[in-house]
Amino acid sequence: MRVTDRMRALRIHERGGPEHLVEEEAPVPTPTLGDALIRVHAASFTPTELTWPSTWVDRAGRDRRPVIPSHEVSGVVTALGYGTTGVSVGDEVFGLTDWYRDGAAAEYVAVEGRNLAAKPRTLDHATAAAVPMVALTAVQALFVHGRLERGQRVLVLGAGGGVGSFAVQLARAAGAHVVAAARGWARELARELGAERFVDVDESTLEDVVRDVELVFDLVGGEALARASAAVAAGGTVVSAVEAPPTGGAAARRVFFVVEPNREQLAAVGARMAAGELRPVVGATWPLAEGRAAFAAKQRGRLAGKAVLRVVDGGGGV
Repeated sequence: MRVTDRMRALRIHERGGPEHLVEEEAPVPTPTLGDALIRVHAASFTPTELTWPSTWVDRAGRDRRPVIPSHEVSGVVTALGYGTTGVSVGDEVFGLTDWYRDGAAAEYVAVEGRNLAAKPRTLDHATAAAVPMVALTAVQALFVHGRLERGQRVLVLGAGGGVGSFAVQLARAAGAHVVAAARGWARELARELGAERFVDVDESTLEDVVRDVELVFDLVGGEALARASAAVAAGGTVVSAVEAPPTGGAAARRVFFVVEPNREQLAAVGARMAAGELRPVVGATWPLAEGRAAFAAKQRGRLAGKAVLRVVDGGGGV
């Protein structure tokens, strides 16, 4: 496949919110050592990523503006850098891009080949793009850091979002008893995905209605995390993907972590989705040209699951 020198991309030139995002022309990235160049069909993002330090600088701390956001991608391999293994030109793949490099809100993105897995054939690109961040975050929180076991009780704080909705499914499939905490609009979704109990955080005080859970998985932070931590049984674990859990209380372990790309974990999730055991929740899709509106909508909340940017109309096929 012939790759041009220029592409459409969603970029941001100054620090701030979605109002600074613009669709414009940008150079096509060159795949370097170990990279695969992906023709992006769909991309997804985390609504807080415009506040991350890694969005604005490279690994040496140098300003790298203008920046292309969105670190979840589904697309087709069009070229390989020297020494890249595990993927081939023409493969349909999905995965995470590096936090310190340009993301996938563009027609092309260069990604380390080791961070990509084969896209499940049963998923179109728009759906597959909603998976990498949420699936890997949920898997690593529950089973790597949280050490969740069958029969335990787990509280998922922020269960209505992309990661939370996936965590509810994974915990339930592992034989855990799931308490989902979120705003009331997420009640039906959480129940549908397997939560045995739903707590509306606008109507109830967590520590008053939830007690003795072995694991808290936090996706909210702040006061909500402090309240949820009080619900942990003696010897339990609090895991947060947002901030360091507060000290004190009964928890024996407190973990703050940043999700890491993992081809094997992503491939395993892909196989389970292909088998119908898990499903991603796509809240809404936008064309790339409306990326600013997509970021703004997700930041406002009340949008279940993931927001996806369609780069190739239809999001499926090569």
